[in-house]
Amino acid sequence: MTGKVDFTGVQSTMLVTLYLRALESRSKDSILHDRAAAEALDRVDYDWRKLQQPGLASNRFGVALRAKQLDDWAADFLRRNPDATVLQLGCGLDSRAFRLDRPSGVCWYDVDLPDVIELHRKLYPESDDYRTIGASATDPAWLAEIPAERPVLIIAEGLLMYLPPIEVERLLRRITDRFHTGELIFDEVAPWVAGLTQRIPERLRKGYPPYLTPIREGRDIERWNPRLRYIEETAVTEQYAKIPNPTVRAVYRTMCTFPALRNWLRVFRAEF
Repeated sequence: MTGKVDFTGVQSTMLVTLYLRALESRSKDSILHDRAAAEALDRVDYDWRKLQQPGLASNRFGVALRAKQLDDWAADFLRRNPDATVLQLGCGLDSRAFRLDRPSGVCWYDVDLPDVIELHRKLYPESDDYRTIGASATDPAWLAEIPAERPVLIIAEGLLMYLPPIEVERLLRRITDRFHTGELIFDEVAPWVAGLTQRIPERLRKGYPPYLTPIREGRDIERWNPRLRYIEETAVTEQYAKIPNPTVRAVYRTMCTFPALRNWLRVFRAEF
């Protein structure tokens, strides 16, 4: 069991995500099959009753669908680049490095704030090919520790939308300046969603931060950084057929009939 955990602000979202992934993965019809998350949940000393709120549990399907799409893209990249470096930025308590079948030549780095990584290391063991870095993803110093000669996969799940636009551009520029070739996979919200969260008073957000950098279309990636080339995207709601719960599946299917609702959260893939 870890020591008492009670994060706030952006860091609190990782506890929600861990809880929902574990909840979803305990189902016999699991989309993600994240057994490591389910095991980690039992080892974190946190009052999980705080998250047992009406309606929150149904979000487990969206969380699982988003993660599964990123998993599939990551697995595809690693099949084509079995000697790659992986940088997962703002990793939180994610267990992707253990969900995927990593080729033996892959070097994987999970990056997050020092207090997050302190907890992360108690849950997931480091090894010669799996390391963690306790630093802000926007801090330019840590990137110098990463060898630059290999193809690199950058995973940014639940990160870029929380950063100011200038920080997103600086981060992506540092990455493309450091590495010769690679891919970026990430999730992003639509502009109307970001605007809505920015208008909600802080006391009503209950510690959750607003979204600061939305995305209107995939080509926005190339405007963030001209070295990036947009490849593809998918809306999380479009994966509704994978949802075993008929009620939630019907809700997602209905959302897909309205472009604004369909595209409120998408995952994107780009290369450089």
